[in-house]
Amino acid sequence: MKTILVTGVGGPTPRSFVRAVKMAEGLSEEYRFIGVDCNPLAYGLYDRNLFDKAFTVPRADDAGYWEVINDIIETEEIEGAVILPEVEVLEWAKNSGSKLTSSIKVHMPEYDLANTLVNKHRLHDLLEETDWVPAFRRVDPDNYSYDDLSVEVGDVFWIRSTEGSSGLGSLKIESESALAQWISINSDVKEFIATEYLPGRNMACKMLYFDGKLSRTACAERVNYIMAKVAPSGITGNTSFGRLINEPDLVAISEETLRFISDEVGSDLNGIFTVDFKEDADGVPKITEINIRHVAFTSSIAAGGANLPADTLETLFSGSLSPERIDYTYGEGLIFLRDVDSVPIIMKEKELLGEP
Repeated sequence: MKTILVTGVGGPTPRSFVRAVKMAEGLSEEYRFIGVDCNPLAYGLYDRNLFDKAFTVPRADDAGYWEVINDIIETEEIEGAVILPEVEVLEWAKNSGSKLTSSIKVHMPEYDLANTLVNKHRLHDLLEETDWVPAFRRVDPDNYSYDDLSVEVGDVFWIRSTEGSSGLGSLKIESESALAQWISINSDVKEFIATEYLPGRNMACKMLYFDGKLSRTACAERVNYIMAKVAPSGITGNTSFGRLINEPDLVAISEETLRFISDEVGSDLNGIFTVDFKEDADGVPKITEINIRHVAFTSSIAAGGANLPADTLETLFSGSLSPERIDYTYGEGLIFLRDVDSVPIIMKEKELLGEP
């Protein structure tokens, strides 16, 4: 049995990753998972269905972080690590080579590539001359012109923080007063990005790379969100209802985009990337962001047959996947329903209960 360290287990994504591995046939007895989080109230620290043991650790940007992590790795005889919060992905990508005192298996992007992708304005700026991103403009909360933004991105536009997930600082803007009030409310956000409002489907394409080779792809559509009513934007980052979709065009765009960015940055492609798309008024998909990690519904697509977490661990410990590449596809009409701490449900959309 191999022992795997999982970071950030207070969030739904790390738990979703472990849940996906445990649902894979024959893998439940192959791995034991050790969870860590900086918050002693983190739910995952106490979930013994997923984690055999758990520890609180300093924040990834704390000076004592690596000492504690190295101690856990040595004491628990850790053989591999799954790093999921973005701040930790960046920290490990930048420093694990010099600060880890043990040799363990880790799957993550190179730092320069990861650092480029986490900032949404930097990503859009890099792709500005392509057809892959919507019209956009960086917004300095202390120095901006609503009229200029309207000319650049349209009278109705979307605004959000350039960094962070879960729809941080996101809102559909339709007036100058709404923008001013939203920036005031989100005073902790130091930089926003305004983008053309895209009314179409919200889709994600997951791309699993090992040493420059694309090994697995899978697509899904986000439709509704958990606790959407508490977010002014209606988006919380946690999908409650989604569709498992077959979109080879999204895979092709994602592959071309990631190759383009990696060439521009000078980094090899390695790790899991989730390319988010939103369709414009004509149904043309535009890239809105690229995550450098798994996302919260990863166990949902695993339940539908695309078990990327299991594929990841298999490759880390066997050195290869067989066959080398799979573009996962699903039966027609499959959807997923999920809640934060529950096993996802996969069913045909036509089986949804009707109105009473």
